[in-house]
Amino acid sequence: MSAKVIVFGNQKGGTGKSTLAVHLSVSLLNQGYKIATIDVDARQGTFSRYIENRRKTQLISPEILISSHTTLFEDDSDSIAVLEKNNKEKFEKLVHSHQDFDFIIIDTPGNDSHLSKLAHSYADVIITPMNESFIDLDLLVKIQDDKSKDLKPSVYAESVWTQKKERAVRDKGMIDWIVLVNRMSNIGSNNRQELEKVLRALSKRIGFRLANGFKERVIFRELFRTGLTILDKSSPLSQMTLSHIAARQELNELLRTINIT
Repeated sequence: MSAKVIVFGNQKGGTGKSTLAVHLSVSLLNQGYKIATIDVDARQGTFSRYIENRRKTQLISPEILISSHTTLFEDDSDSIAVLEKNNKEKFEKLVHSHQDFDFIIIDTPGNDSHLSKLAHSYADVIITPMNESFIDLDLLVKIQDDKSKDLKPSVYAESVWTQKKERAVRDKGMIDWIVLVNRMSNIGSNNRQELEKVLRALSKRIGFRLANGFKERVIFRELFRTGLTILDKSSPLSQMTLSHIAARQELNELLRTINIT
């Protein structure tokens, strides 16, 4: 595989996976990379609807770049063995059909589906956005008490560890795991400080890198309807506000974190 596979994953919805995936794909497209995107969260389909909205806007603004996008549905067989076999065949066929691309960006559902596990096991980079909340943290770590030394991996962290082993067995590949705090409030708080303290302690134990995502901004919800991003010249941002400029800086910081720029 020459394409670098980047998977956005978290077994919880509402963390901004699809928004980040679209912005990352557009940023790479604007840099001249050949990008394929895959939505394995077909039931909710936020990523696919974002791309669909973008295609409609492209009819008016042809300069807008769009990735080669596929929505991949979970097999509906009643047999678990058949379901997993069919999922594996169609997923591997799709991924290998894009092996001449530069990047494959995959959005996964907020649950523990078989397709999601497959996607994670093929990742070169897993990006896990989480809200600035101890509720979201619960999927990464079992907090026994308020002492960081008692932290233990929780359901999603254990799942990622399993898929890292799957990847190593299959092709001796390694997965770079990045956890980023997303949709942050604009005002610092004791809650954020405590959350970051726990995450820093946990990152050393289970092997992920810690990064910052996007702050909570209305503009991200508004852009969804047109499929645009903060990077598009055709977006309604001709008069850039300080908030929009800051959002672009946050995206650039993310790109530096995952070693693309």
